[in-house]
Amino acid sequence: MLTGKQKRFLRSKAHHLNAIFQVGKIGVNDNMILQINDALEKRELIKVNVLQNCIEDKEIVAQQLTEGTEAELVQIIGNQIVLYKESVENKQIKLP
Repeated sequence: MLTGKQKRFLRSKAHHLNAIFQVGKIGVNDNMILQINDALEKRELIKVNVLQNCIEDKEIVAQQLTEGTEAELVQIIGNQIVLYKESVENKQIKLP
């Protein structure tokens, strides 16, 4: 579980990132969870864009992603979800 201080730190790190995944009409599927897990292992911090045509609410999408990848939800801002998961092999981010 992330503390408030750690979330603020991660939000500042995520600010300049571009979303590398988009959740569209079909919502979250197993293949997407696998790809996001791989990306989290490489980058630790990613943004996911929830498109306008997504049937599910962005809070539900965020919950599905965090449960599927076991990542921490840093924030939901607009239609973007910021996820963090500590990498096993590529640890780059040092949390305060």
